[in-house]
Amino acid sequence: MKTIPVQPIPENVFERLGYYWYRSPDNGYYVADELVVVRKQEAEAYYDAANELFGMYVQAAQYVIDHRLYDLLDIPKNLVEVIGLSWEDDSQYQLIGRFDFAGGLDGHPIKLIEFNADTPSLIFEVALIQWMLLRHNHLPEERQYNSLYETLKSSFGRMKALHPDFSGDPNSIPHALFSCLNAGLEDENTTRLMEEIAYETGYITGFEYVDKVHFSGEGITNAEGDVFDFWYKYIPYELIGQEEPELVALLTDIVRQKKVRLINPPYTLLFQSKGIMKVMWDLYPGHPLLLETAMQPLKRKRCVEKPTLGREGANIRILDKWARPVDSTDGEYGGYKAIYQEFAEFPVDEEGRLYQAGVFFSSEACGLGFRRERGIINNHSQFVGHYVEME
Repeated sequence: MKTIPVQPIPENVFERLGYYWYRSPDNGYYVADELVVVRKQEAEAYYDAANELFGMYVQAAQYVIDHRLYDLLDIPKNLVEVIGLSWEDDSQYQLIGRFDFAGGLDGHPIKLIEFNADTPSLIFEVALIQWMLLRHNHLPEERQYNSLYETLKSSFGRMKALHPDFSGDPNSIPHALFSCLNAGLEDENTTRLMEEIAYETGYITGFEYVDKVHFSGEGITNAEGDVFDFWYKYIPYELIGQEEPELVALLTDIVRQKKVRLINPPYTLLFQSKGIMKVMWDLYPGHPLLLETAMQPLKRKRCVEKPTLGREGANIRILDKWARPVDSTDGEYGGYKAIYQEFAEFPVDEEGRLYQAGVFFSSEACGLGFRRERGIINNHSQFVGHYVEME
C-alpha cells in the first residue's frame, strides 16, 4: 500500500476549530502526517460495500425482531419495546453510522469488521480534518471520497421534510436538542458539530448535557423549558438501558406517542450489537463481504473474539486456529456475550502498521477515512486521511 507525506495542521488551528484531542495518550499526534493513497475504483468499492451491507443489516434486524433474538444480541430487556416501536415508525430515521472494513487496498477483498451504528466516532476527523489536510497542503479538494458534512445536511433536511407539521403550523421550524454526557471535549464537540450541521439545515437547535434534560410524557425540554421535536443523543443506548431504567420508560412513552423523534433511533442498537453479524452470516452464508461469525470459537480457523456490545477496540482477543490467544486488549465490556469472527488480513505498510477503513453511512455511503495501529485497532489508534489517485 502507498501513503504520501503532508504537512500537519498547526495545533492552534485545531483548537480554534474545537478539535482538542489531536494528541494521543502517549503524547503522539493522533492525526497522521500522511494520507493513504486510494485508487478511484477502490474508493468506489468501499462505498458499494457500505451501501449493500446496510440493506443486509435491515434484513437481519427484521429477522431478529420477527424471531425475538434480542438475548442473542445482548439487548437489555427494558429496551426491547422502544426498539420495536421505533422500527415500526418510519419517522424514526437513522441519521449516521460507520462501517469498519478490513482489506480493500491492493487487491485484498473488503470484509466487514463491524457497524458502529449508534454513536459512531470519527465524525470530526472524516468530515473536517482530512479535508483540511488537503486544503492546508494545496491538494485538490475533489481528491477525496468525503461528502459527510454535505450528506448530513441533506439527511437533516430529509428528516425535516418528513415532519412539516410539528405544531399544527405548516410553516413551523423544527426544534432539535443535542446532548451528551459531561465527560470530555471529544464527545461534546462532536455533538456540537452535529448541532451546527442541523442549524445550517434550518433547525432551531440547542445543546444540553443529558443530566440537565427534562423528560416527561409530554416530551423533552432543556433547562430553560424549551420544547424540542428531535433529540440527538451521543450516548449509547445500552448504557441508558442499564443505568437509567426510568429514562427508558419515559423514552418508550415518548416514542409511542410520537412526541419526539430520537436521533439515532433505538433500533440502531440492533445494528450496533456485534451479535447481529452471526445472524447475517446465517442469512447470507459465504457472502463475499462477510466473515464467518459464530457464538463459539471457529474450528481450525484463526478468529477474533469480541463482546457483543463492546466499543473502542476493548476486550478483544485474537485466537489462533487452536483457540489459543495470541493478542488481546483490556476493557470494561467483558460482561457481555462474545462472538467469534473469522480473522481477516488488513493492509499493512512498510513499518508494520495495519490499516482499517471506515465508511460513514447516512442514507448512503458518504465518507471514507482510515485508522492505523501496529496491533489491534482501538480508540487511540492514529487517524489517517486519504487521497484519491485518478487513473
